[in-house]
Amino acid sequence: MSYDLVIVGGGKMGSALAEGLLRAAWCPAERLCVVDHTASTRESLHDRLAGVAVLAALELGDVEEGTGALLCVKPDHAESVARMLGALGVRRLLSVVAGLTTARIEAAMGEPVAVVRSMPNTPVLVGRGVSAIAGGAHVTADDLAWAESILGAVGTVVRVSERNLDAVTGLSGPMPAYLYLVVEALIEAGVHQGLPRAVARTLVIDSFDGSAALLKATGASPEELRAQVTSPGGTTAAGLRALENHAVRAAFLDAVAAAAERSRQLGR
Repeated sequence: MSYDLVIVGGGKMGSALAEGLLRAAWCPAERLCVVDHTASTRESLHDRLAGVAVLAALELGDVEEGTGALLCVKPDHAESVARMLGALGVRRLLSVVAGLTTARIEAAMGEPVAVVRSMPNTPVLVGRGVSAIAGGAHVTADDLAWAESILGAVGTVVRVSERNLDAVTGLSGPMPAYLYLVVEALIEAGVHQGLPRAVARTLVIDSFDGSAALLKATGASPEELRAQVTSPGGTTAAGLRALENHAVRAAFLDAVAAAAERSRQLGR
């Protein structure tokens, strides 16, 4: 049987995208296929993705003209998998492999192929991801719209030039980890001030959620909203002064720069 989309790699990102596409009715379940070489992963996917074909490998009959592929494997396996997909006749591919350029994927596939590169982050697992996409040498507006429709099933999508994708990888890709570290530290700070851990957790997580919602709903800049809660000589001003004394702003600048540079290294 042939499919509309083949997802190669059924890990967290691949399975989350498959579930999002099913929720969005992007295509009928029987027209979606997930390929993974690990038996335990395939067993889990069979339970979670009703009606979706879950295979250990692709065969020639699985790909027809118009079949697209989603590359969700580790960077050290990506080029060999791309080579296999090219040999099977895939001519449109969306890659979520960190650091791997469209030029390298195109070279591996061997024929002129529309390759779209993306960097989603892990909130795709709850349909709230943020993804950036960039097209390779053979990509058309229709190819970008196709990629956007896939990633749009699990969150927000922005279009950038490929030269900016390493910056995206440094900023929004690891941003959940940056924020989790901040949340972890703030919960610990609440506990140090005498709050029960469960109370501190609720205060921190719900404050993050509400603050993000306010920022999005008002359209105000973060500087404006920060000023609104910072009274001269008040408690917030004292806390912000302590953060600035510890160079928290500079630490985030360095973190994003380090992650972006690592993405560049992976692409070389």
